[in-house]
Amino acid sequence: MKDQNSVKQPGVFLTAECRNLLMFNYAVDPGLLHRFVPRGTELDAFNGHTYVSLVGFEFNRTRVAGFAIPFHRFFEEVNLRFYVRRSEKRGVVFIRELVPKFAVAAIARIAFGENYSRVPMSHSTHVLPGTGVVQTEYCWGSGAQQCSMRIEAEKTSFLPFNDSLGQFITEHYWGYAAQQDGGCLEYQVQHPRWPVRVAKTASFRGDGARFYGSEFGELLLLPPDSAFLAEGSPVTVFKGTRVQ
Repeated sequence: MKDQNSVKQPGVFLTAECRNLLMFNYAVDPGLLHRFVPRGTELDAFNGHTYVSLVGFEFNRTRVAGFAIPFHRFFEEVNLRFYVRRSEKRGVVFIRELVPKFAVAAIARIAFGENYSRVPMSHSTHVLPGTGVVQTEYCWGSGAQQCSMRIEAEKTSFLPFNDSLGQFITEHYWGYAAQQDGGCLEYQVQHPRWPVRVAKTASFRGDGARFYGSEFGELLLLPPDSAFLAEGSPVTVFKGTRVQ
């Protein structure tokens, strides 16, 4: 892991504990993503393959600018993202982010220009008796429009090996957001390495096109090329700066 403190940070925007990150990863044609790539960045690839990830996780003990907002400290998020780089910095770009809290979505749209929306959400995580297998599920939307992602993950967790797909997916420490004026915002995300559990089974259900458009909706109906459950950790998100 590279030294994340080598560049002076512009100040903390958010701190939280991100836990139980369920990650479905799909290899895609790069052409599917070109229109989403922010100015000043380029698509990142692993072993010649470009990936999109559907990620569900828990935000716990959340503070914005050091303040705990009542009723907004514990909530879920599900995002659809892909991977870019800017020089030596490796980062993520979010195609769409879903949360159950209106204020969280509004603040993120204002502060970063991210494509956040509020939808009903729920999650569950438990260990299957007698097996040690961890079962985690995230659900979003309601009624006929509800989607879900679910995993049964191996009992044992481990740090992803160097130069593995698990390391590539979990160790991008920058975020990039295209702005309405055509510019790009860059922000740092700081956290230790995450142990992961490999999937025994992984499934997506629902009308993904309702939230992500027809092309990504069709993609999510396919079995993911890889899936795992990351334990997570405390996370610090720094304020964004414009890419020059």
